[in-house]
Amino acid sequence: MTTLRMAVVGTGALGRHHARILSEMPGVELVAVADMNPRAAAETAQRCQTHRCQTRSTGDYRELLGTVQAVVVAVPTSAHRQVAGDFLAAGADCLVEKPIAIDFDEAQELVDLARRHEVLLQVGHVERFSPALTAARPFLHNPKYIRIERFGPFSFRSTDIGVVHDLMIHDIDLVLDLVKVPVADVQALGTSILGEREDCAQARLTFSNGAVADLAANRVSPVVRRQMQVWGPDGCVQIDLAAREVVHYRRSSVLQFGEGPLARARQAGADIEQLKSEVFGTFIEVHKPTVTSCDQLTEELRAFTHCVQTRQQPLVTGEAALEAMLIARRILDKIAAAPWARPVAGSIAARRLAG
Repeated sequence: MTTLRMAVVGTGALGRHHARILSEMPGVELVAVADMNPRAAAETAQRCQTHRCQTRSTGDYRELLGTVQAVVVAVPTSAHRQVAGDFLAAGADCLVEKPIAIDFDEAQELVDLARRHEVLLQVGHVERFSPALTAARPFLHNPKYIRIERFGPFSFRSTDIGVVHDLMIHDIDLVLDLVKVPVADVQALGTSILGEREDCAQARLTFSNGAVADLAANRVSPVVRRQMQVWGPDGCVQIDLAAREVVHYRRSSVLQFGEGPLARARQAGADIEQLKSEVFGTFIEVHKPTVTSCDQLTEELRAFTHCVQTRQQPLVTGEAALEAMLIARRILDKIAAAPWARPVAGSIAARRLAG
């Protein structure tokens, strides 16, 4: 298999990690890194130098068009359409950091460009590669209720987008992938705290099969929390994406086929405290599957490079990211339409109010 010539555009908080991982990946030659800040690009290129990889730097990504087979685009979201679009048009496969673009229309343009030029477009919804989610997957069949909380302190990054595109977009993508039917209804509220865009948001998605997902995102939080709870016919799965822990609760055979705790509690002389201690274990099985220690950003890049080399479709296609952007737009419109809310930048309702 020939060596894959790649570049990274954008050497900020994520881009520099993409570059580091690619520079160490077998079968990949990190040809160059680009950034509008030439010094930042040069520093990243220097850190990526290896005996087999002489990475160069540039302040103008356009110098790389036509010289690489694939690229990671990790520039600010507002520049995704221009930068990724130029590489797609030049015939390069692209991994674009999430969200795919600043709004749905620009996202659609990138998807159309990838189709037209017959190149791969993968979007960096890295939670799809979470080892905790991977461990939980066998227990997530036919979910009926999903709750996800994603909280974190203000990072002073991604200030060109609000929390819906910054954080909640991960969870929109996850629930669309898990439920796999259309969203019938969207309800949402949110508010801005530090700027003009929403910093915290709450959304309820109701799917055409009756499943419900409650999503909460806050990027001005004193605590870090990335937790999921998924209820289905086989019980409940709790997933801590940050701590990488999974717990699966389901009814035991004793509860399904034997005498349950309520029947025992009604018997004369029942030991209620003993029954309490048996709820989890005897009546409800508690299973903690093993979660690997793999790095999900590395797994995402491995998957992308494998797709480039084999021409398989990525796990997170441009079309999948476009679906998430459509739901994000509906959420933002609901937030902006709330009678007590300030207009949220980027939503259709906000543009109507402004016009």
